[in-house]
Amino acid sequence: MELGRQIRDYRLTTAEILYHLPDHPGVLQTYIWQDLDLAPSYPVLHRFLDFWSRSLDGRLHSVRVASVDLITPGECRHGTTMTLQ
Repeated sequence: MELGRQIRDYRLTTAEILYHLPDHPGVLQTYIWQDLDLAPSYPVLHRFLDFWSRSLDGRLHSVRVASVDLITPGECRHGTTMTLQ
């Protein structure tokens, strides 16, 4: 399943989510979320953030997102030639 999603251009996506602590709204806490997702729309992340907003305490402050392709073209490097005696 994971390989199938990667072939369909899903990328490893990491989100740094800052949210307000429910009991201390002036204090921010960090949550790191990671999953395979489609850039640039990020539907999996949006579903998670919708769930967070509906179900969890702690109002969202900001979200920073980074993603990287997991399947990339191969790279060929030429090494040095050795002379054997």
